[in-house]
Amino acid sequence: MMSELGLTYVRIAEFAWSRIEPRDGEFQFEWLDNAVETLANAGLSVVMCTPTATPPKWLVDKFPEILPVDPDTGRTRGFGSRRHYDFSSDVYFDEAMRITELMAKRYGKHDAIVGWQTDNEICCHNTNLSASDVARSAFQQWCSLRYASIDALNDAWGNVFWSMEYQNFSAIELPVGAVTETNPAHRLAYRRFSSEKVCHFNDSMTKLIRAYAPGKFVTHNFMPMTYTGVDNYSLAAPLDFSSHDSYPLGRVDQQLKNSSAEELRKYMRTGHPDASAYSHDQTRGFSKDPFWVMEQQPGPVNWADNNARPAPGMIRLWTLEAFAHGAGCVSYFRWRQALFGQEQMHAGLLRQDNSKSAAWPEVEEAIADVAKLSLLDETKQQADVAMITAAESVWVSAIERQSESYEFANIEFDYYHALRSLGVSVDFVNPDSDLSGYKLVIAPGLPIIGDALIKKFKASDASFIFGPRSGAKTSEFSFPGNLPPGELQQIAPLRVLSIETLRPDCIEGLCWNGKRYESLIWREELEVIDGDVLAQYDDGLPAVVRCGSLSYIGTLTDTLFLKDFFRMNCQELGIETNEFGIDLRIIRRGNLMFAFNYSEQKQDLPLDKGAQILLGSRSIKPHDVTVWKRN
Repeated sequence: MMSELGLTYVRIAEFAWSRIEPRDGEFQFEWLDNAVETLANAGLSVVMCTPTATPPKWLVDKFPEILPVDPDTGRTRGFGSRRHYDFSSDVYFDEAMRITELMAKRYGKHDAIVGWQTDNEICCHNTNLSASDVARSAFQQWCSLRYASIDALNDAWGNVFWSMEYQNFSAIELPVGAVTETNPAHRLAYRRFSSEKVCHFNDSMTKLIRAYAPGKFVTHNFMPMTYTGVDNYSLAAPLDFSSHDSYPLGRVDQQLKNSSAEELRKYMRTGHPDASAYSHDQTRGFSKDPFWVMEQQPGPVNWADNNARPAPGMIRLWTLEAFAHGAGCVSYFRWRQALFGQEQMHAGLLRQDNSKSAAWPEVEEAIADVAKLSLLDETKQQADVAMITAAESVWVSAIERQSESYEFANIEFDYYHALRSLGVSVDFVNPDSDLSGYKLVIAPGLPIIGDALIKKFKASDASFIFGPRSGAKTSEFSFPGNLPPGELQQIAPLRVLSIETLRPDCIEGLCWNGKRYESLIWREELEVIDGDVLAQYDDGLPAVVRCGSLSYIGTLTDTLFLKDFFRMNCQELGIETNEFGIDLRIIRRGNLMFAFNYSEQKQDLPLDKGAQILLGSRSIKPHDVTVWKRN
């Protein structure tokens, strides 16, 4: 049935440890051998997974110390679900590498197995941090290597405050379980350490697979950094390409849970028009080659607060949208809905009785569309606009929110949403990325900016837009001695004199170009040393400043301002915009232009008469796609 549908790849064994090794040292590979041969005989290619996301019960009983400890509650996270292991456990590391090596030896050179996936959704369910004794010991060792002397650590963290000074590295605690908030520098170090542990785990697994599976790709199905707290750019470094899991409806239920019913109803069966694209572009940013969607939602899922059914046409739309943003493959999760277990309410391409679900004909159509368009022959070219993101931005913002409504993920998404509403393509980059070729570089919030990045800014021909909180911290989470934006003052001669945070319903004004917009949640008092004031608060103080080719926005604001401000910058820099309609998104891949209609209304595309339409029509139906060739 898979072959007849037109599928190419099948991912297997990601949770199969207890079937591969039902008891310590007792292996049962025959069923997996048969599965691989069955798939190969049908002409399908296999992506084999390491089963390390689900340690079996016998392993937990033998080595209970592999279990992580919840940093919020201090309770050991027990067996009974998944991801029940501690990245600081040397015992678990050895066991994970052991099962990986056994599988890689057995299947590494099998012709039907074209690639491997490491683990599964690393650090999903907030499993990047552990407060175990082994984590504490490993953190102490990490601090010793990073700071060399305890005096240097005390100085870097500012431990003189509240009498936090340590006398030796073995005295260092984990920054959890205290009476009130712990030192933010300590917490930042804890997150850096934890991220490095995760990356070491994945790096080691990747090396083992490569040793026994030459010529086969290695990937991982990522979750966003804002979900996992891990530096995805570092995690992706050893991989051939990156993958991610796309669940538009589960995510929109979480994203809009505090919105009105009217707003949620608008997107509850389609997902937000920019949510999937946001994940695609983020993953493409740290992927060496065309990224994959390793799990695409084919129907209702089981894990959101509310789980709607996709509107007719959306499975096809999501599939083509992924390819338009640069995907090399879209894989659906799952094939058949399970009769049992925690995910039995998670839909598949087949129902539990093997009948075809509503997604089946849409997948058939999408497969035909991809073939017709020769999509994989088209390369996703570099955009004109780059957005700088960084794991440290996520960490700093989570550690010191200052406002209960300050959410870095929401801020970054708001900036992205404004750009995509204008039909502007966006590349995600990190501070280590090459910025050459970009006309506009935007940093919604980049609190830690080092000398190396300042040198890139100075050497670049691009224009820059920085959001509030940029340059607000040193690398060790101290306040810069010259005031924020710290090192950024080298190219933006201004100072942040004070910061106030407001409730989201306490909105004040932002005046620009004779119009009044919103200033909300985070508001900075700016002193302009040398530059032009572009926008002001209600009291006349500067809110947005331009210093040469750099603009600094000192407040969080509304989508309307961001769209108008970005539009002006794009016009000045000759960056193409495509504002075609409400909830209509335009993206380019190679010579192909795509329009995706997320709305419930038919909309007309103002295409040139000479446009060669390859799919759909000028009048694009609700939840439909039109593709045309660019002149």
